[in-house]
Formats: sequence, C-alpha cells, structure tokens
Amino acid sequence: MKDNVIRCPWSVKEQIYRDYHDDEWGVPEYDPRALYEKLVLDGFQAGLSWITILKKRENFRTAFDHFDPAKIARYGKRDVNRLLKNEGIIRSPAKINAAIKGAQLWLDIEEKEPGGFREFIWKHVDGTPKQNRFKTTKQVPAETKMSQALSKDLKQRGFNFVGPVIVYAFAQAVGMVNDHIVTCHRYELVAHLAH
Repeated sequence: MKDNVIRCPWSVKEQIYRDYHDDEWGVPEYDPRALYEKLVLDGFQAGLSWITILKKRENFRTAFDHFDPAKIARYGKRDVNRLLKNEGIIRSPAKINAAIKGAQLWLDIEEKEPGGFREFIWKHVDGTPKQNRFKTTKQVPAETKMSQALSKDLKQRGFNFVGPVIVYAFAQAVGMVNDHIVTCHRYELVAHLAH
C-alpha cells in the first residue's frame, strides 16, 4: 500500500503482485484461448506460489507458442524435450503433458460443444460473475461447490491439475467470482464489469 491505495492484502507484497491485482485479477475473461492459458498456468502453480508463475509467465508464453491450443495440441516428444530443457518455465513432465492434453481437449470442446470452451467454463456461474462481499481474506474460501463441480467436469473430460482448489483460484483469476475484499479499490470496479 505504498501508494495509499487499499488492496487485497495478498497483493501488496511485490510490485508484480500489485500490477496483477490491479490490472487482471477478478476481471471477467471470456476469450476461450485466454481461459485455456489461465487454466494451464494455474495447473503449473500446483504446489508452488503464484508469484513464481507470474515471474515466469512471459517465458511460458514464449515457450508455449503464446498458448495457441491448435499449436500445442500437436506437440510431440521433441517439443516436450525442448520444454523440459527450458529453465525459464516450470519443467515438470506431468504438467507439460497436461498442458498438451488440455490443448487437445480444448480443441474438442471448441469444435463440439455449443458455445465452446467459454460456455463450458462459464456455465458453472450461469454466465455471470458471482459478486462476493468478503470483508477479510480469511473469509475467502479455498474451494466452493462451484469449483468442485467445475473441477469434476474438467476431470471427466480428461484435464489434469484441475482440483477444486486450483479451479477456484482459476475462477478468481478469470472473474467468475469477485473475491476482492469489499474495501479494496478494485472491488466496485470489477463488480461493474459483470454483465
């Protein structure tokens, strides 16, 4: 809070967190490709801190063809080996393979499901961001019935690294829920973005 702006307490640790909080976190995201990117990055976060992913995000974008699912879906052993040697990303074989499989599943959903991946994700909140009114971060849940249902839906399709806690973090990031605390300067701004 060096600039005297009230923010969610988790975001004040470092400038990269503040920028992410102020520009992206909680903003409703409807672009199917961007939803895939955020889901993959949240999967890579499993067992790590989000700041680790934020600091490597541009490296991830470069390494994964800017998260173009059509390109990633065609990755083979050579691409996996290239990614495993890339020190700028998280070099987990399981997470890399999950991103590739996720791209293939994304393409299938885009092609076969009415409304594509966007509808597949957003139907879990009836297409409208849920406006929570938490006063403290202690009130913010790690998972909800919605994230459990979306996690189950994703797992049934074959996605990996999509447990209910990861999925709730994803839902917060893409604005399916507004979990800015009510005193945060972003709460009302984000609430007005809901449609």
